[in-house]
Amino acid sequence: MLPCFAPDGASTLPLHAASPASLAAVLAALPEPARRFAEAGGFAARQGEILLLPGESGLAGALVGLGEAGSVRAAFAAAPLALPEASAWHLEGVADREAATLGWALGAYRYSRFKPGRLPARLALTADAGFAPAEAEAIWATRDLVNHPANLLGPQELAEAVAEVGQSLGARVTLTSGEQLAAAYPTIAMVGRGSARPPVVADLAWSGAGPGAPLVALCGKGVCFDTGGYDLKPPAMMLRMKKDMGGAAVALGVARLVMQAGLPVRLRLLVGAVENAIGAHAMRPLDVVRTRKGLTVEVGNTDAEGRLVLCDLLADADAGKPAILLDFATLTGAARVALGPDLVALFANDDRLAEDLVAAGKASEDPLWRLPLWQPYLAWLEKGPAELANVSGNTHAGAVVAALFLERFVSPATPWAHLDLYAWNDQARPGRPEGGEATGLAAVFRMLRDRFPPQGRGRA
Repeated sequence: MLPCFAPDGASTLPLHAASPASLAAVLAALPEPARRFAEAGGFAARQGEILLLPGESGLAGALVGLGEAGSVRAAFAAAPLALPEASAWHLEGVADREAATLGWALGAYRYSRFKPGRLPARLALTADAGFAPAEAEAIWATRDLVNHPANLLGPQELAEAVAEVGQSLGARVTLTSGEQLAAAYPTIAMVGRGSARPPVVADLAWSGAGPGAPLVALCGKGVCFDTGGYDLKPPAMMLRMKKDMGGAAVALGVARLVMQAGLPVRLRLLVGAVENAIGAHAMRPLDVVRTRKGLTVEVGNTDAEGRLVLCDLLADADAGKPAILLDFATLTGAARVALGPDLVALFANDDRLAEDLVAAGKASEDPLWRLPLWQPYLAWLEKGPAELANVSGNTHAGAVVAALFLERFVSPATPWAHLDLYAWNDQARPGRPEGGEATGLAAVFRMLRDRFPPQGRGRA
């Protein structure tokens, strides 16, 4: 259990939720001294506003403001670190307890491996919290992975994190490295050649509802640090490159939730864990590699390594004829220029899948924005000596071109979506502390549980 949740049987104080419209009724139900205190204190039920209420023995409860038709999740995100340290609370007057519980947990998160902070207040869990506790645990774990410094989270450690999650939930996990990896995933081997820490592919398979169930395949870019290779990044661009495995972390978080919720599917997760470094054996500009699919690719830029990692994973996953194939990657700066840090750039070859993902993103407050797979731009990747180049050679539509490259490794009949995400918060906001972020995780899990409703199995 996360430390922001109270143990069963704990003595708790009431946390009363109020909007500006309901404030008068909420105050009227309070004991007279608490009501007068709230009125004298000017509590206006603004989103995230917190007011402690006095009682005869000291603290009698607290008020939290929901705001004017604002986000319940955002309103409760401020509470765990605003209320007294390690105090325990239960919800009063909250209709959407799942959103409130998730908001509470997201607001309580801090990366504390090296600098422990204050303990958050704790919330009593109730049966109507739904998937929130499991979702919060997955998001905490995803954020932790992205926040870990690269010297402590290399390819082997990332692959072992996949194995740990899979084995704890009854999945089979295979780790491939060395000569076997070079034969099975040649582009991943090429990306990792320059590093003293060799690449590893983690392959998680979960039987779920049995051999006849639909297969959901997830692929994650796990570049544990990206120097850019010989096309070296400038120092300012390299500062956050420990987060370049964010796609793999989010994919693992989705996989964890699918298994915990017992969705009636089979699941396969492929993570390409690798470091893009400079060394005597590093790939060079204009090197050519034959991919797992058999297509030849010229490396026009060594800093466009993420699509080289994903293309072999996609080819492998696609061969299993999945009902849904999704990939997750911190792939292009162009997506961030177009959409900023919060919106996931979504590309899909299937309109229904794209529509379901966008709707799930809206419902889960984890927005995705669909961009086009504009086929005429594919010609930009087909001009060199190989069948494909990994870059277009111009500065236009970088996110679109990267998605078109990946699409070549997926069968047209496979419903596929590519999520180009940021996995980071540049500044702190309610429920989104500065640092690693599980961008896209909630949206994808919502889409999957809407398509494949759980049927009583799992541990959610």
